[in-house]
Amino acid sequence: MLLTHYRRVVHLTSVHPRNDTRIFIKMCSSLAEYGYAVSLIVADGLGDEVKNGVSIFDVGARGGGRLARMTKTVSFVFKKARDLDADIYHLHDPELIPIGLTLKKLGKIVIFDAHEDLPKQILGKPYLCKPTRIVLSKIFLWYERWSCPKFDAVITATPFIRDKFLKINPNTLDVNNFPLLGELSNTSEWVQKEDEVAYVGGIAKIRGTEEIVAALKYTQGVRLNLAGQFSEKALEVKVKNHSAWSKVNELGFLNRHQVHEVLARSKAGIVTLHPVINYLDALPVKMFEYMAAGIPVIASNFPVWNEIVDGAQCGLCVDPLDPKAIGEAIQYLVDHPDEAETMGKNGRLAVEEKYNWVIEEQKLLKTYEDLLA
Repeated sequence: MLLTHYRRVVHLTSVHPRNDTRIFIKMCSSLAEYGYAVSLIVADGLGDEVKNGVSIFDVGARGGGRLARMTKTVSFVFKKARDLDADIYHLHDPELIPIGLTLKKLGKIVIFDAHEDLPKQILGKPYLCKPTRIVLSKIFLWYERWSCPKFDAVITATPFIRDKFLKINPNTLDVNNFPLLGELSNTSEWVQKEDEVAYVGGIAKIRGTEEIVAALKYTQGVRLNLAGQFSEKALEVKVKNHSAWSKVNELGFLNRHQVHEVLARSKAGIVTLHPVINYLDALPVKMFEYMAAGIPVIASNFPVWNEIVDGAQCGLCVDPLDPKAIGEAIQYLVDHPDEAETMGKNGRLAVEEKYNWVIEEQKLLKTYEDLLA
């Protein structure tokens, strides 16, 4: 039901790109469609624009590294947010929490969106020594417990993060990052697919890239569609020198239409993240996008992921640190097309019935309506 009058909403990020799937494609676009006057503040240096009914304001990309972003960039984001004088402010980065507290003092409605469990994420940072990780994690956990009760609501990206924040702020709910219905679905016949499997997302050591490439030496006649950008130069050099790299189609960053095309021709999607603490209870978007595209998933054998994959009968779970196990799973799905096609159909059905943005969108809209009531 569309609103009869505009209510002004501002989403803020100093980190994410303007076309971020959760922030722009799903949340901002949905709110605009339902009659809210939506603005999105970003810091990418690409200028202002209006897209999907959303006014995008760019405060500019600034050099100087993470510290400059967390100080100078955040201050510019705040100035723009204050000038827009909205009814609701929706924060998407932990470094924006101070902005949120200031906006609360100005009498504004403020929502903090916890995309990840940051204290857990810090514990999994490989570039920090263990004592530093522990100290920083405890500091930010304390900061969350002090600051987040002051917000009008906390929205989380998974039920597991929700359960943590419910102890901090009782007005907490999960709005999961599930796929848009129809965005990645395709009607091509299984026999038209290539003997290819896909990985789409950030390319990093803890995301299992090295093991995925190594797994190809345990396959015959199968190629990997590797879509994404390397975040670690050392990893890029290492995997490109691997003997199995000749079986990789390096695709780089893809837009949503290109992702659709790659998944349409692939026979499985791989999401074998490492068993680091912040991944064990995560709900990776790419897993549900593979399901939405109607292809089976090869996923890490974490209990939560096992429950989803086995429950929907939509793929295989393997040890993410074992290239041979990953390779054997790839080969099995390529060698058993009827079973693979059935798994793909099961995954798509699970998305249509349960794991989709239509359901999550209604939770978001109700939260906004309740806060504005």
